[in-house]
Amino acid sequence: MRGDHLLPDHTGGRVELALPAALPASLGCDAVGVPARHGFRLLARLPRTGCVFADTDWWWWIVPSGSDLDLKWPAPARYVVGTNVPAEHPRLIHWPDSPSPYTPPIPFYLMVCQLAGTTPAWGPEARAQDTGTVAAQ
Repeated sequence: MRGDHLLPDHTGGRVELALPAALPASLGCDAVGVPARHGFRLLARLPRTGCVFADTDWWWWIVPSGSDLDLKWPAPARYVVGTNVPAEHPRLIHWPDSPSPYTPPIPFYLMVCQLAGTTPAWGPEARAQDTGTVAAQ
């Protein structure tokens, strides 16, 4: 079941990432967070990037809902169902060039796997493992 793998909330609070009204999110929205120390490197290497929010500890990329289905997002990434994320004061730091708020999840997933030094894993077998998905609250 999606969202059943909870990670501890180390920041002490949760906040809803407010997507710009000008960018339609017809596919729903989830968020993938990575520690801030990796943010610029990922942003610079992705061929296309949607909305990115950041605070001092985490950067959050907006992906279409369900981007965790049959994927094992490796640590240090945190996958959140919905856009209510464990953060303090994230702000929108990247506005996409396209009229979509989404970062394409597959290239992003492959970059996160490379960052983590893990082999990409997908399919039902990958989903059966602990994925680090955080439920929306």
